[in-house]
Amino acid sequence: MKSNRLTTLFASGRKNLLSVFYTAGYPGLTDTVRIGKALEAAGADFVEIGIPFSDPVADGPTIQASNKVALDNGMNLHLLVEQVAELRKISELPIILMGYLNPVVQYGVEAFCADAAAAGVDGLILPDMPLEEFMAEYKPIFDKHNLHNTFLISPTTSEERIRRIDAVSTAFIYAVAASSTTGAKERFTDEQIAYFERLKSMHLKNPFMIGFGIANNNSFRQACAYSAGAVVGSAFINVLRESKDLEEDISAFVHSLKDGKAL
Repeated sequence: MKSNRLTTLFASGRKNLLSVFYTAGYPGLTDTVRIGKALEAAGADFVEIGIPFSDPVADGPTIQASNKVALDNGMNLHLLVEQVAELRKISELPIILMGYLNPVVQYGVEAFCADAAAAGVDGLILPDMPLEEFMAEYKPIFDKHNLHNTFLISPTTSEERIRRIDAVSTAFIYAVAASSTTGAKERFTDEQIAYFERLKSMHLKNPFMIGFGIANNNSFRQACAYSAGAVVGSAFINVLRESKDLEEDISAFVHSLKDGKAL
């Protein structure tokens, strides 16, 4: 596969990368582009834009609630692709679309990959897509459109499976910090730290990002000590839900994570 914005970012060797997840069409239907632009201005390194789904089983209550609001607002995958194309006109941030396989299959995998790539998407995360199904059916389509697929691993993932995922990955691996649903936490447990140390000691071919539970500068710095960086989701959705000024609040939140400045 050819390099793109996502692989170029990781190839740079930069540390302490911050990826921010937000749900497309939340809090308002047309906020997707505005939020992406504000994240880039604030210093986020890449974004994961969530594809709203009616049954987001891997997500905690915060992201589940944002999915419902976005769907009620009228968000759908076709509109999301259009919004990404608008964002790409004004942003060079790597863009990942993250969601469940069902809406992508309903759209048509080949058509979706073609449209997403044309809009400027760099990668996909579809947590419920089995590795074996990806290899057998979808990898040639993803490769054709230069979309880098990212798999999730967790503390219960065997070393053998982690190695298999590392072998087929082309950008990064998403290391879920806990075998549970998403949600912001104050700090990591000793068991989680041991898991991060184990991953670091494996000397994987691909860098890994740590997600699930990143909520503040402390957890961000902890994650970055073992990985290429961290993904924040639920804590950012909380900021969007309470925000009275998106640009100002997004800037303050990103700086609080990266620099430790209080909100």
